Amino acid sequence: MAGPGKRNLITDVDGLLVGQAEDHIVRTGVTVIMSDAPMAAAADIRGGAPGTRDVEALEPVNLAGGVDAIVLSGGSAFGLDAPGGVQGVLRAMGRGFEIAPGVPLVPIVSGAILFDLANGGNKDWGEETPYRALGAKAAHNAGVDFKLGNHGAGLGATSGIYKGGVGSASWVTDDGFTVGAIVAVNSVGSPIMPGSDVFWAFPFEQNSEFGGRFPKQKAADMPLDLPSDMKGAPRPKANTTIAAVATDADLTRVELKRLVIMAADGFARALRPVHAPTDGDIVFSLSTGKKPITEPRHREVMRLGTIAADCLARAIARGVYEAETLGNAWSYKDTFK
Repeated sequence: MAGPGKRNLITDVDGLLVGQAEDHIVRTGVTVIMSDAPMAAAADIRGGAPGTRDVEALEPVNLAGGVDAIVLSGGSAFGLDAPGGVQGVLRAMGRGFEIAPGVPLVPIVSGAILFDLANGGNKDWGEETPYRALGAKAAHNAGVDFKLGNHGAGLGATSGIYKGGVGSASWVTDDGFTVGAIVAVNSVGSPIMPGSDVFWAFPFEQNSEFGGRFPKQKAADMPLDLPSDMKGAPRPKANTTIAAVATDADLTRVELKRLVIMAADGFARALRPVHAPTDGDIVFSLSTGKKPITEPRHREVMRLGTIAADCLARAIARGVYEAETLGNAWSYKDTFK
């Protein structure tokens, strides 16, 4: 029967691994999505203030046929050092793109960052940022099981006025395809319906994975304006939700591009407002290619893209639901005791 995968994590997609590392003094961290082989990949940027590394390499018209890892990092632009640490680990493993015979392999590692520089941690790290080391540590920690909430890139994150975090969710179809999502939620927008303790993503919840709460009022009765529990005075690069969706379906890079465009709608199902001028929202899509899809292929892409969007919405809510109070950022659970 269709339903969440065994772990209800993106690693339910066969071949995927996730590793995480944190620095609690700095209040930041890194999350890495890897696999046992290069993955076809694509990306879609919707936010107005993105921070990325090697995203253009994923476009279907460009040379690299696959990606070795995707990195989600705290640290704003400093966090763009994290993919370098992951790249070093992968090169030592003998992974990478062969540019020419006899030339060192080059691991393809794309990444995105969120802003967590104002969360009270000690950012006085000197000339060397902590992110390269955190990226390498996260890569070494990669496995099929990982924790949600205040872990990896979610350690220093906030969502609206609430503590944000890492979330993940999965879905297995009746005919055996698996789709998963992972996200670090650091949005300017709120994940909560106004005047309630209900997540905007509530229609997509499975097995009370983020509290099982339902609204007592109609959306039509809510104000059509910015919510009171969004971040106040948002600043450019201060807010970002960075995510990846994945499937075992054997999709081409062009098909993955369409899937990731569809998957980005998961942001709008879980956050309000979203894709704002001060957000850096981005979604990566990945395929391990382990399960062939049938004709008509466009219908399968449409189905998997819809599921990916729902998984992403669920992952966002789970990331906030599982987060714990840190400093002045109160968790959802502590706010709505």
